[in-house]
Amino acid sequence: MSVESVGMNPVEALALVGVIGVGAQWLAWRIQMPAIVLMLAAGLIIGPLTGIFIPSRDIGDLVGPMISIAVAVILFEGGLTLNFHALQDAAKGVRRLVIVGAPLGWLTSTLAVHYGAGLGWEASAVFGGIMIVTGPTVIAPLLRQARLSRRPAALLQWEAIVNDPVGALAAVLAFGVVTVLSENEGGVAATMHFFFGIFFATLVGWVAGRGIALAFRKALVPEFMKVPVLFVVLLAAFTISDRALHESGLLAVTVMGLVIANAALPSYEELRRFKEHATILLVSGVFILLAAGLDLQELLSLDLRAVMFVVLVVLVARPLSVMISLVGTTVPMRERILVALTGPRGVVLMAVAGLFGERLVALGVPDGAAIGPLAFALVAATVVLNGFGLTPLASLLGLRAAEVPGVLLVGGTRLTTGLGAALKKADVPVLVTDWNLGHLRYARAAALPVFFGDILSEAAENKVEFIGFSNILAATDNDAYNTLVATDLAPEFGRDKVWQLPRVKSESTRHALPVTLGGRRFGDGRTYDEYETLMAEGWTIRTTKLTEEYGYQAWKDERPESILLCVISATGDFRFVGNDSKQTPAAGARLLALSPPKGEGV
Repeated sequence: MSVESVGMNPVEALALVGVIGVGAQWLAWRIQMPAIVLMLAAGLIIGPLTGIFIPSRDIGDLVGPMISIAVAVILFEGGLTLNFHALQDAAKGVRRLVIVGAPLGWLTSTLAVHYGAGLGWEASAVFGGIMIVTGPTVIAPLLRQARLSRRPAALLQWEAIVNDPVGALAAVLAFGVVTVLSENEGGVAATMHFFFGIFFATLVGWVAGRGIALAFRKALVPEFMKVPVLFVVLLAAFTISDRALHESGLLAVTVMGLVIANAALPSYEELRRFKEHATILLVSGVFILLAAGLDLQELLSLDLRAVMFVVLVVLVARPLSVMISLVGTTVPMRERILVALTGPRGVVLMAVAGLFGERLVALGVPDGAAIGPLAFALVAATVVLNGFGLTPLASLLGLRAAEVPGVLLVGGTRLTTGLGAALKKADVPVLVTDWNLGHLRYARAAALPVFFGDILSEAAENKVEFIGFSNILAATDNDAYNTLVATDLAPEFGRDKVWQLPRVKSESTRHALPVTLGGRRFGDGRTYDEYETLMAEGWTIRTTKLTEEYGYQAWKDERPESILLCVISATGDFRFVGNDSKQTPAAGARLLALSPPKGEGV
């Protein structure tokens, strides 16, 4: 009996999807590859290639609704990340990419489908509308990996989020026209219905977002019920809008997310982080479901016309629409080139393409069957090209926030100034921040980059290139503030990358904090006052390079009083040193240590 004939029950199938999807994302993180590449490959292997998992067979009619709800949640999370304050000088560029770029992209993509893949005008127009989307679920991890500067990153992120529902609606419009032509319905009535659907979806999303914001701000919903209430309202908004116009629910949930993101809610960060976690799970599942549900024969039917189609989209349609859209803006040419050559497609494209392909076939448009395989080819090609090419392209254009991940030092003190100067000399980017301008005098005197303001403020979020830093040290004279900074920024940096000075009396159970608060303990246990006293007495931070002949143990024997603070490996990797550090620096590493006046570096 073959695997394909046996199949799985729905519980086993969902468990397999979860394990494969999340496992692919974890493996991608470990080997520094775009996660979507591994997820698509995994879906193909367990689906059409081996027949282990066939969604229509093992899950049945629930596949479509599951994908629709997952895409709605993904788009809502995307809208929830878009705070208008983050736009800054990228606002005009984003407007042009949406208002001018979306219709122009629809036209150029339609031409690419018709003349490249050879599809008829009906299928080409519908698929061309869907291709406006650039995949926020793919863009976000690519931006983190490439460490882009703020403005081009904002352009790509906003375009991806806003154009996702726009692309779905464009497909709805084209499909409506095809329906009218095929069934001889009234064109005026169909047009009225379409625009009413858009208005209704926008209104539903705005009302839902404002309602959530008002209820949360007035404490009408307890903390433990905020996420469940949010999720239920999201589903309701999506469903109500979709009843008025198919796929308009995507617009409703995006508007809802935008409204909540700009409502200045105290609980906003908790909501956003929960949605990010949910989105990771949903993206994993959706990609596995879509890839596993592809028909092997349809994939094998892809020929040189499909290759021509992908080439036209990547090298002609996308660059042409972006370049024309940004004419007359203040966006520099190198940023225009980066945006024009960066257009990965993702889960929304595959999900919506599969849906409309089936509907076109049902209407008697045979070319609709080719939309799904072509969508897969475009997603796979653009993700591989941008996943492996965005970082080199950004480096070539000089648009990376930092070629070497930097260190963010919170607190303008003698310790952070000495550490910053030593790191700067070692070619590690640093930024010293403090809310007190007087505290920054040491860093200014040492010619270190500084930020005057609270690192947790909205101004810091808009002006500090957080993506250019991989480690943070909270080292002010206020233990409570250090703990607050470390706790707040840990989800963004990763808890293993956030450090703080040991708290005074932290060894006492009366003063000990839960493990959920604060960062890792920096140094050998000394507090702020103890470090500042040593620096005032003339201790300095010196750099020593280890060799095969002069290893770590020899350094320790020669300088028993020196306090090791951080290590830069031979490959350039940086790490702070704390009481829990177990690794022994190898040859080629550089040691940064606080040494007494008589100590000298090598």
